[in-house]
Amino acid sequence: MLSRKARCNCHGQDTSYFLGWQEYEKNPYDHVLNPSGIIQMGLAENQLSFDIIESWLARNQEATGFHKNGKSMFRELALFQDYRGLPAFKNQAQPSANEILMFCLAEPGEAFLIPTPYYPGFDRDLKWRTGVEIIPIHCSSSNGFRITKFALEQAYEQAQQLNLTVKGVLVTNPSNPLGTTMTRAEFNHLINFAIAKQIHIVSDEIYSGTVFDSPSFISITQAVLEKNLKNTEFWNQFHIVYSLSKDLGLPGFRVGLIYSNNEKILSAATKMSSFGLVSSQTQYLLSNLLGDKKFAKNYIRVNKERIRERKEMLVKGLLGVGIKCLESNSGLFCWVDMRRLLRAYTFEAEKELWEKLLFEVGVNVSPGYSCHCAEPGWFRICFGNMSKEALNVAMERVKKFVGSTESAHGHDHTQSIPRSRIRQFSKWIFQLSPYGREEER
Repeated sequence: MLSRKARCNCHGQDTSYFLGWQEYEKNPYDHVLNPSGIIQMGLAENQLSFDIIESWLARNQEATGFHKNGKSMFRELALFQDYRGLPAFKNQAQPSANEILMFCLAEPGEAFLIPTPYYPGFDRDLKWRTGVEIIPIHCSSSNGFRITKFALEQAYEQAQQLNLTVKGVLVTNPSNPLGTTMTRAEFNHLINFAIAKQIHIVSDEIYSGTVFDSPSFISITQAVLEKNLKNTEFWNQFHIVYSLSKDLGLPGFRVGLIYSNNEKILSAATKMSSFGLVSSQTQYLLSNLLGDKKFAKNYIRVNKERIRERKEMLVKGLLGVGIKCLESNSGLFCWVDMRRLLRAYTFEAEKELWEKLLFEVGVNVSPGYSCHCAEPGWFRICFGNMSKEALNVAMERVKKFVGSTESAHGHDHTQSIPRSRIRQFSKWIFQLSPYGREEER
């Protein structure tokens, strides 16, 4: 007999978000070797500025060769290290992870509220091992999917109806998949709500270095300070998650970070990090890289310029065939409105459209229902993980597909969905299971 964890089907690996990756890996596009293959537009990787990092590595042979002042650091780095991290690396970053915060803040069966649409991997990262439940805060296209007081209260009420204790709200700022930064109005709603309910806020700011346009990025720390809450109990109730995966484009280095004013949480998180340590070699290299302030300043500036340029390429290409994107100022993706291409205003029709894009058009994108969006027809399309040539090929494929689709039917489903139907759709994508919550995809 296997454990309940082994038998649980709530990991999310069989959702369209991950199934699209699997199909891409079977038939990856290559402009020479496989020009008819699938173009990966469902992976939010930043491959736009590797040349800047590679140039730094070439100029800093001591760091890449694990030397310091002409002497080898290999033996020191190869031996056992304190699980709290190398001092030099801790001066630049404190290793930890998103999942650890869930372990620290909630018991199995307790809940966190998350605004929709949200990153599909949260169903795996936040709840699979921790047993923490996710309650969606359903946001609407009518206001650009902004967080409202009503939506927060509605989600909290839903948790109460399910007899779940809410321990906090998790937001991504900038948003994945929206590519937008939170406004002061949203922060006011969120902070006032957390204080009133006496719960935590986790702000995932993993894309904070990708903000390429106004409005400027506001960290939750700044928002809390602006409300003069430093000397209050709430000062220990908000926490920031960060990583080097997106801004620096280093997901393979597996470096996550937690910032918090709560000493008990930092203590527990430090102990838990012993189960997923960042290697000493990685810490040493990154402490040198991040410690080079001139490099960091130049990288951030150039990287933002390249993200803006690539995003504009995607938006222009889609607009050329009448497909609009949500206005955005950050991230490695666009939130794309394809409602007019649906045969009907349903999630079944959205899934059919996703399958056509994947298997007939040859582009892998992320459908909105995998992000728990309550409105059919929205898709996340990534642009930072491919060449300009591949992006142009993808746009040509989409253009041809849209032309053939619109000649077959002329539906227009661009109206925002009413609140009553949001609740109806949420029942379709959100069900309670014996262990955790399994989403119908």
